[in-house]
Amino acid sequence: MTLALKEKIVESLTSILPIALIIAALSLTVAPLDAGVFILFVVGVFLLIFGMGCFTLGADMSMLVIGEKIGSSITHSRKIWLIALVSFVIGIIVTVAEPDLQILAAQVKSLSDRTVLGNYLLILTVAVGVGVFLMFAMLRIVFHIRLSILLIGFYVMAFVLSIFVSPDFWAVSFDAGGVTTGPMTVPFIMSLGVGVASIRSDEKGQADSFGLVALSSVGPIIAVLTLGIVFQIGGLDYPYNAEPDLPANTYGMLFLYLKGFSDYSTEVLIALTPVLLFFLGFELFTRAFRKRQMVRIFVGFAYTFLGLALFLTGANVGFMPVGRAIGEQLANLWGGWLLIPVGMLIGYFVVAAEPAVHVLNKQVERISAGAIGAKSMKRGLCAGVCISLGLAMLRILTGINIMYILLPGYALALVLTFFTPPMFTGIAFDSGGVASGAMVSSFVLPLAVGACYTLSGGSTANIMTQAFGCVAFVALTPLISIQILGIVYQRKTRRIRRNFLSVEDRILEYEVDA
Repeated sequence: MTLALKEKIVESLTSILPIALIIAALSLTVAPLDAGVFILFVVGVFLLIFGMGCFTLGADMSMLVIGEKIGSSITHSRKIWLIALVSFVIGIIVTVAEPDLQILAAQVKSLSDRTVLGNYLLILTVAVGVGVFLMFAMLRIVFHIRLSILLIGFYVMAFVLSIFVSPDFWAVSFDAGGVTTGPMTVPFIMSLGVGVASIRSDEKGQADSFGLVALSSVGPIIAVLTLGIVFQIGGLDYPYNAEPDLPANTYGMLFLYLKGFSDYSTEVLIALTPVLLFFLGFELFTRAFRKRQMVRIFVGFAYTFLGLALFLTGANVGFMPVGRAIGEQLANLWGGWLLIPVGMLIGYFVVAAEPAVHVLNKQVERISAGAIGAKSMKRGLCAGVCISLGLAMLRILTGINIMYILLPGYALALVLTFFTPPMFTGIAFDSGGVASGAMVSSFVLPLAVGACYTLSGGSTANIMTQAFGCVAFVALTPLISIQILGIVYQRKTRRIRRNFLSVEDRILEYEVDA
């Protein structure tokens, strides 16, 4: 166990160190930080490294194992109503307290009194959206429905619904789809798909295990847009505090982190408790696990709890003020145009620091028997997020309507589904939801908010429409980059197969001549 934890911490160190060095370099050169903010950042780096190591180990030991067993068990029952009901309940349970969703909901809660969109209403709406669409995703695997057909239909529905919603609400709606599939939901949902697909004997079973995260991401978009239509939500205004209160000494820093750890431990405990209770109920009725497996799963839950609490504390307490401060500083340099290359550089490395990305990459490598390597997946995701944050910073500088990017972006992604191997379609759309996690919500979004505030001359009017949407862009570009990776992979595989058959034919000709 100690050796496994050490390996996970080394992995997390290699993931987080690049983004930490970039931020440190910026703070020492073009965007100097206050000493207090920099100390918060340094402590946050250590918490992120240790927290991610514990979380990934815990997810391997508990969440993935439970999800696969539940998925295969309910599918073995052959009862469609049971599959639908369990999927719906699991979708709501794992989403209600998803940490990434909590971060977004807390910010939306600060909107003006002109909207009825409160913290709990948004969370409940998103949870129901995930529950309904996870149910669709599970039934899709059972009935062998092509994923691309559902994705095209649902995304067309989302853009049609956006016509009837205030433009102020577009960014929040698409951001909701990105933050939903975070470190709590992704391991569980992905393992469910693997469990369901494992009992299918056809060759497409493993490919169909991907796509659950994809459909679970589009569900919240449609649900939140529907909420906006029902309540006619619009005219959102984000009150921005330009000068956050920071501790004046080391004891103040320590108190801030202790308070943060207490708050996020409570959030993670709330998030894990329903999953744990559901697991205990499942075990009570099925007796699917042996005693040794049960002990291992409980230890995994403990690692997951500790790791996620530490990770969220480091991300929110250490990285959020740094992101905002760097955004303000960069916006004051050269008319703010330095934001684009810096945003792209940060985007390339920030995705590697997402816990859920590690879960997805390893799942892909395992399901494809190593044919699709974790390193290839990582490069594809990094390239996609690099482009997305470049576009996000360009939108802040120019004020481009978010739909001018989302509409052609999703259109291209959906067209590519006709040329991409089905497995890569599922992987790509899963990647979009996975890439937009805690680091994007707690560092990139504050960076965009700080830059937008400075560029607008201290006005908060454009923050909701221009700064928000970063998460939506991060969720979009991997859909394109990973599908392109799939097309390249398919061509290479065909070329290797042709070369092999050509050599085989020559051998046969030689044997006949002999």
